[in-house]
Amino acid sequence: MDIRLLGLESPLLSTIQHHLMDTTDEAEKSFNAPTRTYVRDAKAMASTPADVKEYPNSYVFIIDMPGLKSGDIKVHVEDDNILLISGERKREEEKEGAKYVRMERRVGKFMRKFVLPENANADAISAACQDGVLTVTVEKLPPPEPKKPKTIEVKIA
Repeated sequence: MDIRLLGLESPLLSTIQHHLMDTTDEAEKSFNAPTRTYVRDAKAMASTPADVKEYPNSYVFIIDMPGLKSGDIKVHVEDDNILLISGERKREEEKEGAKYVRMERRVGKFMRKFVLPENANADAISAACQDGVLTVTVEKLPPPEPKKPKTIEVKIA
């Protein structure tokens, strides 16, 4: 409500009104701001590069995972068409007397999501990690058979 409509145009009331309006805008901005989880997931996805190849019978996703064990990597399908690859690289425990002089290798959570094409068979997915490279293979569904013309018998009455 505009205070001027009530005939109260004092500078004090005008300042209060502007302050209240600004507070409302800030509340709306914070409500629409991305959550910490979203920001963390976005950073995890941005720092996990991947190659995707299409073959005649499959799709292959290739992601570098140096130094990770198979137990550190999770591969699963959400909502029947989203391939989710995630995990966490942990910092090595410091041995007594040792200290880091430089830390450049990335640690923390990583994640990638891929929307699978319609012809991807979500029930035929395999994953293997060899020499620090994760390879996830998603088989393709066979192409649908062309529909044969249907003959309808004409009945004579």
